Amino acid sequence: MGEFITVAKVGDVPEGEGRTVLMGKRPVALFLRNGQYHAIDDMCPHQGASLGAGYLDEEGAVTCPWHAWRFNILNGKWCDNPRLGVDVFEVRIVGDEIQIRPQLGPTPAS
Repeated sequence: MGEFITVAKVGDVPEGEGRTVLMGKRPVALFLRNGQYHAIDDMCPHQGASLGAGYLDEEGAVTCPWHAWRFNILNGKWCDNPRLGVDVFEVRIVGDEIQIRPQLGPTPAS
């Protein structure tokens, strides 16, 4: 596993919303839901839309803004076919910094 990278400050992402942040050069979708931060790959595997710009629902699924594919922000799985999904990243808070750990290798099964 890589070292954690600071991607934002606490308060940058409003509750119930998402933002696209950069983890190095990689875009990551960062969400705040029920006081917890979650990070998944920002690029929808369908046609590359930004998931950080999508709508986050009450169940913790983000809807892609282009074609309404939905992904669970806890495990990255596509809601319509859980065999497909996007990468999920570990998030931690240090002081007022939101940090994400880059992952090496495939996403762990959830």
